[in-house]
Amino acid sequence: MHRDTVIKAMDKQRTLRESIDYVGIGLHTGRRVSLRVYPGQPDTGIWFVRKDVGQGQGVIPALWHRVVETRMCTVLGNEHRITIATVEHLLAALRGCGIDNAVIEVDGPEIPIMDGSAEPWVELIDQAGMVTQTACRHAIRINKRVVVRDGDKYAALTPDDGSRYTVQIEFPGTAVGTQWLSVDMTPDCFRHVVARARTFGFSEDIAPLRRAGLIRGSSLKNVVLVDNNIVVNDDGLRYDDEFVRHKVLDAVGDLSLGGLPIMGHFHGHKNGHQINNALLKAVFRDQEAWSLEDVDENARTVWQKKLSWREQTEIPLEATLAG
Repeated sequence: MHRDTVIKAMDKQRTLRESIDYVGIGLHTGRRVSLRVYPGQPDTGIWFVRKDVGQGQGVIPALWHRVVETRMCTVLGNEHRITIATVEHLLAALRGCGIDNAVIEVDGPEIPIMDGSAEPWVELIDQAGMVTQTACRHAIRINKRVVVRDGDKYAALTPDDGSRYTVQIEFPGTAVGTQWLSVDMTPDCFRHVVARARTFGFSEDIAPLRRAGLIRGSSLKNVVLVDNNIVVNDDGLRYDDEFVRHKVLDAVGDLSLGGLPIMGHFHGHKNGHQINNALLKAVFRDQEAWSLEDVDENARTVWQKKLSWREQTEIPLEATLAG
């Protein structure tokens, strides 16, 4: 039976009705950042533009082969060594709400953390509204099981007619413990089950991370802090299983770097940004593992090149903006 996912055969692509504006603080840099998300043209996908660098040097497509760092967040970069960090929550909100095409202009090196979840992005998307475009929505269909492992951690994609996420995390001896969640990733599910879950961290990691120049913008307003078996935040948790819900949110954002919605079942065990990206690399290395869904022959070659790290088809930035 067909499930009402973000992927429907012959469904149309969507973009924003109006631009989104936001000013906030980066989680790791602590810098104040101004951001605007513009509507995008059909078949252009998601792009980042650093407007604080030299003209033409700050354009970064939101694609898996542009990932340059995954230690504490997902960082994208380009051939000019310009990067944009902590992209996963905004990307998850765009994918979860069904936005296919957008251009994200930012005047700093990191996307604002907001409250540590994707809910504020969803609210801004709802305020801007969405419009249906003329082009059909394309998708990546997973044709066979692909798995990557790192010790006892793993991530896998298996065939499925919709978009499903199953994640398990294990932090024994802490307030997190072992948590498991499996959901069909519909827009309603993203909004009501996943989007509000906040990022989390552990008190013993604060000092070494700050010595490394990270989490300079972190606070109890944007991170759930765990101290052994205690949640430090005065307002506690939004859900008993908020931690694993956030891991699902991160996976939605990381897998959006496939460039198109993925028709498949994501399985993650103790997974993070690094292994999520390694999974996409493994999928796209194996031409038998995936195929393009609802793509006419004229567009098929373009998309195959766009999704490959060997043959990349770049779209001029001015051609990506709608309106």
